[in-house]
Amino acid sequence: MPDPEDHPATWTFLTHHARVLVEIARDPDVRLRDIATRIGVTERTVQNIVSDLYQAGYLTRERIGRRNRYSLDLDRQFRYPTEAGLPVRLLIDMFTAHDLPAQDG
Repeated sequence: MPDPEDHPATWTFLTHHARVLVEIARDPDVRLRDIATRIGVTERTVQNIVSDLYQAGYLTRERIGRRNRYSLDLDRQFRYPTEAGLPVRLLIDMFTAHDLPAQDG
């Protein structure tokens, strides 16, 4: 059986749009160039994705000085028919919960 370590993954479960949403949820003041670096795409790609998400109502932008602050509409529903009716909050909560410190219990 082949070792998965010998063949790096060429696909991913999350789209770049989902990854941009998660990065903005983690830091609403994040710079687009920082998102691009974190997810491994160009800054222009992130600009286009943010524009898509803005036009579709998933986020809003507020200009603060020379920077943007983003707000997400977490109750907005997924677009694809098999996920329609589910809020993007489910995705965001799953991945931002990963960032929380572990609770002793």
